Amino acid sequence: MHSFEEMRFFIEVVKHGNFTSAAKVLGISKQLVSRRIIALEARLGVRLLQRTTRKLSPTETGKVFFQRAQHILQAMHDVEVEISHRSDKLRGLLKISTPLSYANLRLAPALTAFMQQHPMLEIWLDADNRQVDIVSEGYDMVIRVTDQPEEGMVARKLEDAAMRFCCSPEYIARHGAPASPQALTSHACLTHRASEWIFSENDQLHRIHIQPRLRSNHGEVLRDAAIAGLGITGLPAFYVMEALQTGKLVEVLADYTIQQAGIYAMYPYHKQVSANTLALVTHLQQWFASGETRSETIQR
Repeated sequence: MHSFEEMRFFIEVVKHGNFTSAAKVLGISKQLVSRRIIALEARLGVRLLQRTTRKLSPTETGKVFFQRAQHILQAMHDVEVEISHRSDKLRGLLKISTPLSYANLRLAPALTAFMQQHPMLEIWLDADNRQVDIVSEGYDMVIRVTDQPEEGMVARKLEDAAMRFCCSPEYIARHGAPASPQALTSHACLTHRASEWIFSENDQLHRIHIQPRLRSNHGEVLRDAAIAGLGITGLPAFYVMEALQTGKLVEVLADYTIQQAGIYAMYPYHKQVSANTLALVTHLQQWFASGETRSETIQR
């Protein structure tokens, strides 16, 4: 077991260039990381890191070890998923954190189906928009809507969260639809926290500064405000899917590529992952993959 832990520690040290940052990601002390790397080098009889006063960097041998270690840990994870999924006798408690709106709009039916398959399993679902500390608060897994999964975490993509910019037909009737991202500067915008929206055209990024009429960390609030005609909002597709299908909202700027996010299930590299967690991640990936064929895709 120590060999695999040392691989994880070494990978994080190389990624971050120092023991302090690696230890913070791993949730352990800097001294423990340093001792384990020294022990690893002693056991292998080679130097894996070049040490300077400012930064740690891998030697040529260290670079080879880094690449091989990543493949080994990924293979370990894949085997654990395969084996855990063969058992239908999952039991115990599984503690999960997920954004409130995602729990309401997407996760609930998938989680219910999983629990029906595993009647001896208990679930503690914390549906909240706060960023929990997965290690210190004892979570087995967190679900995040992000375009950049957290470092130090195993991140498994569940589904896309493509951004859709939309407004009500009434808003368009009053103010017209923006013909380009630049036109957003003269429109009422409803946003999470950003004061700019980013679009791409012919591989060129456009940063559009907006004047938000409404800011909220709750996507359903922004969606409902857009339906009420208050302005244009940009949200992950799962928030606005039904409203677009029923005509309550109309998509705008659909021809412009925008920064895309995804829905990720994540758990720490250094934490011993349970069969319950692995089985749920696999179930959710399969559920949402098959769900693309069960539900209508929003047509641009």
